[in-house]
Amino acid sequence: MPLRFNRTATIFALFLSSTLIPAAAQMSAKGKTSGKDFDNAAAEQAKRYLEEGRETFRFDTFGSEDFWGGKLKLHEAVAGEKLGGKGPGLSPEKALELGLKVDVNAIPTDVAEALNKGEVDLAGPASTLVLLRANAVVGVTGFFAEDGKTLTSVGIQCAVCHSTVDDAYAPGIGHRLDGWPNRDLNIGAIVALAPDLTAFTEMLQISEAEVKKAVEAWGPGKFDAELNLDGKAFRPDGKTAATLNPPAFGLAGVNNHTWTGAWGTVSYWNAYVGNLEMHGKGVFYDPRLDDAEKYPVAARTKQGHKQDKQDRITAKLPALHFYQLSLPTPKPPEGAFDSAAAEKGEALFNDKAKCGTCHVPPLFTEPGWNLHTADEIGIDDFQAMRSPDERYRTASLRALWDIEKIHKGGFYHDGRFATLNDVVKHYDGHLRLDLTDQEKSDLIEYLKSI
Repeated sequence: MPLRFNRTATIFALFLSSTLIPAAAQMSAKGKTSGKDFDNAAAEQAKRYLEEGRETFRFDTFGSEDFWGGKLKLHEAVAGEKLGGKGPGLSPEKALELGLKVDVNAIPTDVAEALNKGEVDLAGPASTLVLLRANAVVGVTGFFAEDGKTLTSVGIQCAVCHSTVDDAYAPGIGHRLDGWPNRDLNIGAIVALAPDLTAFTEMLQISEAEVKKAVEAWGPGKFDAELNLDGKAFRPDGKTAATLNPPAFGLAGVNNHTWTGAWGTVSYWNAYVGNLEMHGKGVFYDPRLDDAEKYPVAARTKQGHKQDKQDRITAKLPALHFYQLSLPTPKPPEGAFDSAAAEKGEALFNDKAKCGTCHVPPLFTEPGWNLHTADEIGIDDFQAMRSPDERYRTASLRALWDIEKIHKGGFYHDGRFATLNDVVKHYDGHLRLDLTDQEKSDLIEYLKSI
């Protein structure tokens, strides 16, 4: 009897466990989030982040209009004397010449029709104000008085440097390409237009003429993101210290995404740029900038301890980060490379040419601490020494086939190598690879396929 009883008890216990445990689980989960609910919440958050991040990237000024308009009075140079500003004003022709882009989808229908008929004065600043009122200038927002006519300020967005257009309508006018670097944008020349450069002369403690000399030396597609930290406007060889605007796409899985560093994550750089470069309103903390020897300007002006009363940046960082990580690397169009040669080049990339040692597929940068000394890559250390870790980042190889937009201005942080052939020749010599001309050619075809 005891044995039979034990067997019966065991069977009964198993029966209870198979029937009552699910009910018990449901009871214990009452009032709590279930796995299914959590999955749905994650999907909903991803959708919301994508939409909010896109909106922030394209249209949020972070309150930067108080700097670009309020302090530099750049809007006065845009409007021109006849429209209440100063100087000749900024016409659409001049704006396009400076690399600013126009979102064709935002141009009002009547303006588009007049544009098609050649009835829009592209040489007059009034037409620029029409585009600003329509929010059609990529990365720039105009603020107007109650009359809707007088431009009172301008602010900037992430998109001003990290978006371009597909030129579908005309050069500089088309559909947005978020994450593509604007290698036409002459940021320095635009800054130099500002009627009041006091904010820069006081920060850098140099004359207005010296400020203009520094920023005008940048040229198209370049910007110096450390000038406000160390005050080094020029390299020892006399060339500008500015670097090329990097792509903001293909960042998913990539550590140390800026040219040099270990500055921080994508969110770090968004906070840095939003606060210290765009001059938006927010909070930024980085005690490394207290190093008066390395970062004399930042230490003196306490840029590593920014605490604005109004914070219009911090809450936007999660969605902005998410949106940037969603931006894919553009695929090479048909005919952009020789497939047969690229197949041979891929074998070289991962073996003899040693490219894959650092540019690990499919990230094409190291999965981990992707930093190297200048000696390791065979170049000078000027730009690296301006960063916290005094290293160069292993750049992610992205859309190398496009030298018309994405890589316009050259390769490396400062465009020192004009072509992929120049890059391959450099490493062939530095690493003593002894590649033949045919191997170099095949390797380049593979690089264009990435």
